Amino acid sequence: MIRDITIGQYYPAESSIHKMDARLKLIITFIFIVTLFLVNTFIGYVFVIATMGLVMKASKVPLKFMLKGLKSIMIIILFTAFINLFMTRGENVLVKVGIFSITMEGVLLAIKMCVRLVLLIVGSSILTLTTTPIQLTDAIEYILKPFKRIGVPAHEIAMMMTIALRFIPTLLDETDKIMKAQQARGADFDTGNLIQKAKSLIPILVPLFISAFRRAEELAMAMEARCYHGDEHRTRMNMMQMKSSDYRAAGFAAVYAVVIIGLRFAAKAVPFII
Repeated sequence: MIRDITIGQYYPAESSIHKMDARLKLIITFIFIVTLFLVNTFIGYVFVIATMGLVMKASKVPLKFMLKGLKSIMIIILFTAFINLFMTRGENVLVKVGIFSITMEGVLLAIKMCVRLVLLIVGSSILTLTTTPIQLTDAIEYILKPFKRIGVPAHEIAMMMTIALRFIPTLLDETDKIMKAQQARGADFDTGNLIQKAKSLIPILVPLFISAFRRAEELAMAMEARCYHGDEHRTRMNMMQMKSSDYRAAGFAAVYAVVIIGLRFAAKAVPFII
């Protein structure tokens, strides 16, 4: 389960998505997340899924590898479906058991929320899978640069966010090693009630926190040894520049946003659209 988490990992490949400007990818991802919450029709979800399929194919990241990250959030997806299924009231009751009832409106809402959550995870994963940590740091810093005028430490914020994403796979590998070492010593993490399972996590969390603090200290010492001083007089080896392909991608994103907004207003004008 731990190895199935793909958040923060980078998948090297020669694709047009990998070569795209990191700033543009970050902005397009933000637009995708915002427009995803505007979709409320069946046609809209089909359009988003088709668009996401084209982007996934262009990124050359294997579908199996990308969907592997959904295993770690399957509990959240099932919990979301359960809440929307039994807590949504409607006129068309399908099944009624005691105080709980399943309505057609609840079924549709549960499906929409689950699909929206899956698209949100997959769309966000494409950003980290096709962008190196250094490119992501430079993109975040560039976008936050206007806020420097009001005292916002743009470089420091970008560096912290990127380091956090970079160390997610490292800490996951460390957790997997600790769990295997504890199981070799006779630890059992699967049996028992909820309280017993929570107590069994203590032998994992304590060495994990110690390892995380040790890695943080080693990283700080390495940065100080290399005379790292943040954004002060800092230069870059590779400057970010927009290419013609990036402008075409920006136009594609603009068309996508216009279509989603148009479908949103069309749903109000044509109420029979699911």
